[in-house]
Amino acid sequence: MDQKLTEKIKKRYNRVSRIFNSMDRMIKESWREDLLKNVKGNVLEVGVGTGANFLFYPDDIHLTCIDFSPGMLKHARNKVNTLSLPYQVTLNEMDAQQMDFPDNTFNYVIATCVYCSVPDPVKGLKEMGRVCKKDGKIIMLEHMRSENEIVGKMMDILNPITVNTWGANVNRKTLDNINSAGLLIEEKDDLFYSIIRKLIVAPIK
Repeated sequence: MDQKLTEKIKKRYNRVSRIFNSMDRMIKESWREDLLKNVKGNVLEVGVGTGANFLFYPDDIHLTCIDFSPGMLKHARNKVNTLSLPYQVTLNEMDAQQMDFPDNTFNYVIATCVYCSVPDPVKGLKEMGRVCKKDGKIIMLEHMRSENEIVGKMMDILNPITVNTWGANVNRKTLDNINSAGLLIEEKDDLFYSIIRKLIVAPIK
């Protein structure tokens, strides 16, 4: 794992954390609601950001959230303290590539627009599979490189700009990364062409 790259991206997310709520609005609330409506039990959200998903979780869960950016977590904590959430929330500063949880801990593992910025996405995905229970589910809402080659090549050209601005890759081949991590894609729904997708993934153990 490239620690220098991780620290560089962390600094970029700390820098944009003040305006990240506005940036995060590219994800429709209806997508978040659909993504989270059926989760239950012990839930982990990887890359919680500023807590945009908090209002869409069911009442009867225990939610653990991680993010590697102290700036993002500061805003997430403010939301927890301000909102009257009906469930318990635990926030941890932690790297998705190396989580401090035992194997088989969570019923559901959630990620929304996270794997554009994890420096080693395959390592992070393997970690999600490790901490997810054998009969659990990994639920993701991710943007990725378009399968339209013209659009995909445009995203390749833009990628250095987005990475240097806030640390997000717009041309990640996330489906390939999931397969490389040894996880099984059970459902795949295109929300915005082949760029934004909802994925239900099972750990293989």
